Formats: sequence, C-alpha cells, structure tokens
Amino acid sequence: MPLNTHALLLRFIAFVLSLNAWGGGIKAESAAALATLPSRRYPWIKLGAHMFTGIITDIGTVLALDQQGDLRARIGTSYDVDRVDIGASIACDGVCLTVIALGKSPQNWFDVQISAETVSKTNLGAWAVGRPLNLERALKVGDELGGHIVSGHVDGLAEVVALRAEGDSTRVTFRAPHALAGFIAPKGSVALNGTSLTVNEVEGTDFGINFIPHTQKATTWGQVALGDRINLEIDTMARYVARLREWGQ
Repeated sequence: MPLNTHALLLRFIAFVLSLNAWGGGIKAESAAALATLPSRRYPWIKLGAHMFTGIITDIGTVLALDQQGDLRARIGTSYDVDRVDIGASIACDGVCLTVIALGKSPQNWFDVQISAETVSKTNLGAWAVGRPLNLERALKVGDELGGHIVSGHVDGLAEVVALRAEGDSTRVTFRAPHALAGFIAPKGSVALNGTSLTVNEVEGTDFGINFIPHTQKATTWGQVALGDRINLEIDTMARYVARLREWGQ
C-alpha cells in the first residue's frame, strides 16, 4: 500500500475512534476533524449528511401505504412529532428516509416517500399495514455514539437461515450475498434492519448473531422468523478500508 494511502487510512481510523474517545459522543471537534481529510483529492471519502448509530429508539408501525408513482408510507411512532422537522431523516428498518409530512391523529405519525430504486434494493417491498419497524432518528452533534456508524444506505439483503435458543437469548444465522460476505468478520459490526449488532461467527457467506432478551424486546427482533429477508449494511470501516486498498493498488 503506498505511503499516502496508508497515511490516509490511519487518519480515517483515528477520526472514527475519536467519535467514541471524546466523551462518548460526536463533538464539534470530531465533526470538524472530518474536514481535514483530503476530500478534493479523494472525493469518494466522505460521510453522508446524516448518520445513525444502529441503536433503535422506537418501534414504529406501518399505518398506510399508497403507491402513486413512488411508494408513500405513513408510519406511526411514539416520537414527539412537534420535535421532528419536515425534511428530517429517520432510519426505518435501516433505510434512511426523508420525512415529508407529519400529524397527530389518530396517533403521532410521519410520512415518507420511497423511490422504486430503494424498494428494489431493500425489503421495503414487503411492507404491509401493521408491520412493525425499527426506527432511529439521525445523529446530532453531541449525541452518544452507542452502536457504530450507520449510514442508512442498505448494501443488500441477508436471509435468516437458522434459529436456535441459547439460554434466554436467540442465536440467528444469516446468509449474506456473496459480494458482501468478505466485509463481515467475527466480532465486527453489521447493521441488520437498522440495528447495530456484533457478529459472533462467520462461515462462508453465513454469519451468526446472538440476540439477548433486551434487544428482542426493544426492537422487532423478537419476531424474527426463518426465511425473513433482512436489510444489511456492512460496517463503514470495512467499506472504506476495502476502498482504500483498491485505490492504492
């Protein structure tokens, strides 16, 4: 790896580590540190305008679906919609979506518009009225980084291929697309349906995750079933390390 690429990799790693090291949250200093990356020389190195942590803060419910051109979905939530702006980003089962309308009757809700491209690349095409969804609002400067950096841009769909009880927990085996399997490592992080999770073991394209009772209760993972297709986002660090190596060849 050329020296300049190696140095760039170290700077990116240092930036990611700083998110946790400086008080457990994203501070103004660490946000400003991103600007020191040579983005004009390496324009592909950038984080999206909105980031998440994979820590689910609400379980929403699909209240209505309307297919007119793009898909429009109404999602019931316990979020205080007076504190949600039109144009805000909310991760819905791991997909970053933009709020286009808000209301309070018969319960708090927000609307999102979903393009055909997003539907084709995620499990949103299987949404139905009544379906529960993992929700997370976008990070703000100063928020705790409780999981790992999640962009809300789904890389592919994993499939649930095995379930078994382990004490009070549930061990779930997922099968990743072959093109993404190399980004998944034991003890590494993945986002599945928007949830930041630690990989227990990897064998080929299969990988296992242990769901403790709290996670099952605080998310939709208590309802997981064989054959479910799951939104998979690989770890941002793995994505950039692979791209840096490719760039340096």
